[in-house]
Amino acid sequence: MSDNPFLKKKGRMRITVHPLFLLFGVWFAFTGKLFLFLSATVVALIHEYGHALAAARVGYGLDRIVLMPYGALISGDLEGVGLKDEIFIALAGPLINAACAVLFVALWWFFPDTYPYTDVAVYSSASIAVINLLPAYPLDGGRILYCTVAKFKGEKAAAKIARGAGFVFAALILALFIYGCFRKPNFTMLFFALFIAFGAAGGRECRYSRIRYQRPREMKRGMEIRRIAVGTDCPVRRVLAFMQRGKYLEISLYDESGEFCGEFSQEEFLRLLETANLYEPIGVAMQKAGKM
Repeated sequence: MSDNPFLKKKGRMRITVHPLFLLFGVWFAFTGKLFLFLSATVVALIHEYGHALAAARVGYGLDRIVLMPYGALISGDLEGVGLKDEIFIALAGPLINAACAVLFVALWWFFPDTYPYTDVAVYSSASIAVINLLPAYPLDGGRILYCTVAKFKGEKAAAKIARGAGFVFAALILALFIYGCFRKPNFTMLFFALFIAFGAAGGRECRYSRIRYQRPREMKRGMEIRRIAVGTDCPVRRVLAFMQRGKYLEISLYDESGEFCGEFSQEEFLRLLETANLYEPIGVAMQKAGKM
């Protein structure tokens, strides 16, 4: 870890593909359901970008998306981010899928002819939104369950409950698959049960990562100066969100009455972040550091 962990370029992330994802693509193509598979993949990517937008609002961002069979995983770390913010980030994915489904249904109302071309997207979006709210890792509902329990019972108890819930859901889905074998086997349920089981075994490893910023390389190319004005009650994490690759941040600080309190550079802000709490007001952090 570098001395100053900060922003990567917002919106940029690495997307990698698990080998099983490709095999599933071949299987869907062989069974004549390739369009369904591709639609679900696009919906899954939109889901992850929802997480990315929410993470960026609290000074974090996605490091890598891994496309898996029947889902996608986010690698990284939320070290230092509060439980409330983690719930906010986790909810963003299902919410953006739900919003997409509603928008497509509204489109049908005004343009009924679009139904044959968008019905798969609607059902995929709605399904991913609902499924991801199940309280089991690596789904978003598992993170929400963990954070909710951790707020009241502590992280140790939350980990046990979240992992147990994951195994219970995996067992229930597996039981449904076995029951279906007496009629028509649904291998989607089998693979999804395994997906949940492996997620429960892995715990909270599939998370987001702190965005980083590398100043020397940017300075070598030249940087545009970005000036912002914030109040002393502005949270430190909000100031962090203003940082962008390719731009050098200069911050003007004002108190509640609008009086100018001082100015500090990006370098001073980076040093401040080594000890500051992301959730405290920037004015308080500056006072603790002897800058005000």
